[in-house]
Amino acid sequence: MTAQPGTRAGSPPPWTRAGADEVAYDGFARILHRPLLLPDGREALWDIHDSPATVSVLALTHDDRVVLVEQFRPGPDRVVLSLPGGLVDDGEEPVAAGVRELREETGYAVTSAELVATVDPPSHTRPRHVVLARGAHLAGAQHLDELEDITVVVLPVADVRRRLPTGRLGATEQTYLALDHAGLL
Repeated sequence: MTAQPGTRAGSPPPWTRAGADEVAYDGFARILHRPLLLPDGREALWDIHDSPATVSVLALTHDDRVVLVEQFRPGPDRVVLSLPGGLVDDGEEPVAAGVRELREETGYAVTSAELVATVDPPSHTRPRHVVLARGAHLAGAQHLDELEDITVVVLPVADVRRRLPTGRLGATEQTYLALDHAGLL
């Protein structure tokens, strides 16, 4: 058997679309129903989260502390400590979006920033970007959106690393990717 383009020998064959996506729900989140044809001929209707691309920022201060945000999250129904971040606007580059979100949510600016990873979640239509920023320094006040209530927390890298394996830190995957890229794991 020959592998299809983009797959390894022995990889399962891809599923194919069996029709147009239909909007199942359109509120704060948008959910699509995607009809798919499985390789064995069965049809499946898959729920897909259709949201804009997002960005998370691991912002390091000059003394290697991490700028974090603490805010209530309705999904887990608790206050969560996480990386700053948010939506990437149409036409906006992920790094620019990350620097903007960091400044809005925390009041911190940075001297440099780079895109270190782009993750394609399995049931989402758009990626999650990870930005590593250095030289973070307080440059002004927060400029929060209407539904944001954020406390800024700055912790040593060692404290962030200790929290990661607990699974209680928001943006865990993005935090691991950024710390690994920075050589701080």
